[in-house]
Amino acid sequence: MIHPIEKRSYEILSSEFDFSKYDPLEAAVAKRVIHATADFELAKSLRISANSIRAGVEAIKTGCQVICDVEMVRAGITSYPTECFLKDAKAAESGWPTRSYSAMLMGAEKFPQKAIFIVGCAPTALEALVDLSSKTWFEPVLVIGLPVGFVGAAESKDLLRASRLPYITNEGRKGGSAAASAAFNAIARLAKAENDQAP
Repeated sequence: MIHPIEKRSYEILSSEFDFSKYDPLEAAVAKRVIHATADFELAKSLRISANSIRAGVEAIKTGCQVICDVEMVRAGITSYPTECFLKDAKAAESGWPTRSYSAMLMGAEKFPQKAIFIVGCAPTALEALVDLSSKTWFEPVLVIGLPVGFVGAAESKDLLRASRLPYITNEGRKGGSAAASAAFNAIARLAKAENDQAP
């Protein structure tokens, strides 16, 4: 059941933002991102590849693995099990690859098929996934790429959109853990609703 405050929040944001350019699945994600961030500009910049949300819904319904770049993203996801490899990773002495890049490689190597990857903080974590897009063994169901920052965030998202990977991302510097976890939570809620309606 939706809390009255959340219900009222959705009523307000729906009255202030035009969701007509989105299909119903995309609108659910966009609304959840706005609800989490109160940032209409972020929602306007969302970019979603064809059929990526539907693929994410179906994967969640079958219990797919979900890998996050940072614990803050994990903290925003309470209804589904997730993993983060950042605590096990180290940066190279030269500074590259970064710890976030190495952690995402670890996650991809452990779960190379049919997983969902969520990046809400580190652009270099998203770069790692894009670099792996040339590998035939790496076949994620979905990459939610919403890192935030002044260095590399916009560029890493440009690279994601140009790759073969299915994505939910946006244009520009904005993003963050709250936005990334919200996008996933929207998909998880869609999956739960479909499971609840199944005979």
